[in-house]
Amino acid sequence: MTVLASALDETSAAYAANAEAMIVKLAEIEAEQAKALAGGGPRYVERHRARGKLGVRERIELLLDPDSPFLELSPLAAWGTEFAVGASIVTGIGVVEGTECLISGSDPTVRGGTSNPWTVRKSFRAHDIALANRLPVISLVESGGADLPTQKEIFIPGGRTFRDLTRLSAAGIPTIAIVFGNSTAGGAYLPGMSDHVVMIEKRSKVFLGGPPLVKMATGEESDEESLGGAQMHARTSGLADYLAADEQDAIRIGRRIVARLNWRKHGPRPVAPPAPPRYDPGQLLGIVPPDLRIPFDPREVIARVVDDSDFDEFKPAYGTSLVTGWANVHGYPVGILANARGILFSAESQKAAQFIQLANQADTPLIFLHNTTGYMVGSQYEQAGIIKHGAMMINAVSNSAVPHISILMGASYGAGHYGMCGRAYDPRFLFAWPSAKSAVMGPAQLAGVLSIVSRAAAQAAGRPFDEDADAAMKEAVAAQIEAESLPMFLSGRIYDDGIIDPRDTRTVLGLCLSVVHGAPVRGTAGYGVFRM
Repeated sequence: MTVLASALDETSAAYAANAEAMIVKLAEIEAEQAKALAGGGPRYVERHRARGKLGVRERIELLLDPDSPFLELSPLAAWGTEFAVGASIVTGIGVVEGTECLISGSDPTVRGGTSNPWTVRKSFRAHDIALANRLPVISLVESGGADLPTQKEIFIPGGRTFRDLTRLSAAGIPTIAIVFGNSTAGGAYLPGMSDHVVMIEKRSKVFLGGPPLVKMATGEESDEESLGGAQMHARTSGLADYLAADEQDAIRIGRRIVARLNWRKHGPRPVAPPAPPRYDPGQLLGIVPPDLRIPFDPREVIARVVDDSDFDEFKPAYGTSLVTGWANVHGYPVGILANARGILFSAESQKAAQFIQLANQADTPLIFLHNTTGYMVGSQYEQAGIIKHGAMMINAVSNSAVPHISILMGASYGAGHYGMCGRAYDPRFLFAWPSAKSAVMGPAQLAGVLSIVSRAAAQAAGRPFDEDADAAMKEAVAAQIEAESLPMFLSGRIYDDGIIDPRDTRTVLGLCLSVVHGAPVRGTAGYGVFRM
């Protein structure tokens, strides 16, 4: 056994300060997430209920197996924009009839469930996850189509939604649409391109053009039922495969469709029964300092996440600012890369490249725990080859074929974000803790660089340097970069899949590992040229 020893002191002032700061951040994030839970607000929610309809989250709850978890994705999408937090759609992964499914539900209380630019981005991310992990897709549809005032940002990229559905089907991944209300214009293609379609009598309306548009285009007088009602589609057009009596019946039918899919995972099962960590996961609240310049030992995190706190460390005496090693999480074998002191040097880069190759050789998924300021700079390190060694690590990450899961715990700056499998490197999942920050570099460093450049430009031009203006510029730039590096800002732009409570890290990783094993888990033997 190689059980990690913990040196964490819950009675220390540092631990208490860290935990207090984390709790404050969690409260801020929960307040923002509550906005998504509130939908379009009391007025529109009450009007929706007065029509005898369930809310989107109630529909999802009825669809899921009793007492099963729901891993919501991108709940803060559109945060900090003119659009409602959540982007008028709920996406996530849940278990239906024993099968993990990607579930997407439009929220009709938010501008009639219309799609804005962030809605389509959030949908694209959900479809990517479904395709990569072989997840059946269930769409709970009640949408007025595109948000017309922003059509210029939706129309052209939005067509990918329908392409995604056909590609999922072509890959043998079932797609199911349950239509609860209107699905009009381009939205009509959502059920039109799904493998299975459920409609509700006297509720579902699916048509390319409603009565006013038909009147304008052809002069024909028509009504909604004859144009796109559930009865018509069930009896005449054949678009509806199943006709439900009400919402509950539609959800029942959707569950039966999943039960009949004969769905099987293509990845290996866990190799051992899950064993809880030997240390309290609640202690994860007090590990990361609010000042990310202060290092922390990621082994304290690993000890509270992996099975039985058992971790076989790889090259522990070499490249010590990066911790690498093997463990199980909920019975699944994993390799872990975790930043220990922030900076990545040549040794750490080479160590990471070798470790990633070994994980691919053993068909083992990788977990990246971020707290990095990036690769080391300076003449000594440039001469030692930091560029080619960093490129070696990034090459290995880029061409690795086993599933990657990234957790941003602290800093994730510069090319270190890339080497640790940031969003651009297509991890299967990427979540952030409330303490995380990500940007080109830290706010003070970025402002300082701009100041040095401005000072040099003034000197070269022979003009006096305005110290007061420089101080104001540095303060403004640092404030801007600080705001743009915070997890809510990044989550609002769907640069992560959600901000999680550190105490939930093991549970989230377990859910993600179960999901990624829906597809085959195979490494690669092929890489680009490694510059030695």
